[in-house]
Amino acid sequence: MTRLNFVLKNESKISDIPIIKIRPNKAQPRKQFNEEELSALSQSIKENGILQPLTVRKVSPSEFELIAGERRLRASVLAGLRKVPCIVIKCSDKESAIYALLENLQRCDLGMFEEARGISKLIRRYGLTQEEAAARLGKSQSTIANKLRLLRLTYEEQEWIVNAGLSERHARALLRLSDEKIRREALSKIISENLNTQQAENLISILLNSCPKSEKKTGSSKAVIKDVRIFVNTINKAIDTMRLAGIDAQSNKTDTEDFIEYTIRIPKSQNSDADRSA
Repeated sequence: MTRLNFVLKNESKISDIPIIKIRPNKAQPRKQFNEEELSALSQSIKENGILQPLTVRKVSPSEFELIAGERRLRASVLAGLRKVPCIVIKCSDKESAIYALLENLQRCDLGMFEEARGISKLIRRYGLTQEEAAARLGKSQSTIANKLRLLRLTYEEQEWIVNAGLSERHARALLRLSDEKIRREALSKIISENLNTQQAENLISILLNSCPKSEKKTGSSKAVIKDVRIFVNTINKAIDTMRLAGIDAQSNKTDTEDFIEYTIRIPKSQNSDADRSA
């Protein structure tokens, strides 16, 4: 695994830096901050000060870029502080972006879409492969690929999912629906009926099996065709069983481009006789 090596200035000395000289990190993946949590942190900072210094890097003689500690910085502003304690490190743009993402990932409360957008931005900005990004972030390549797939959902769908408190498993299940209109309807039903992940996956499987063949992927169409053949065989076996029991059941099968239609005729007199003898 690739490790990041940062060089601390002044032997890790903590410096008080004016907030006005600290600029946000452009690679910061977190876009949403809980106002109540910020308010509580601000009150704590007023009473106890900042217990953990922020991490910054110097980008010009009079300006620093924030690497880690944006919540603390925002809360400090709310608390009315003019200066905040910081550790200044030397690192490249790439290392700064990776460190900002890592700092949020390690907190375990970064939203699934914020995380996916952060990874995507990291890959695009610095030309990393998924394998390289996985190594830097301490994750498997398949995990990175699954995270990035979440961005196939529209931004509005992402907002619905976040606001409804749905899980990443819900989101991944919705990705199976390529038709945006059907996906929106499924998402609306999942939210309105408060479906759990298993119920949501069952709903999506039903929708996939009811979609026209042209709207399905090749692999899915083959699977559905195979299932239809099983049903047809079941009908044929039922008819054969009735005939073996002495019932003159007759069937007529019509196969069109869109449907397989079965008409089954069972004589009432034979059916009644069979019932009485039973």
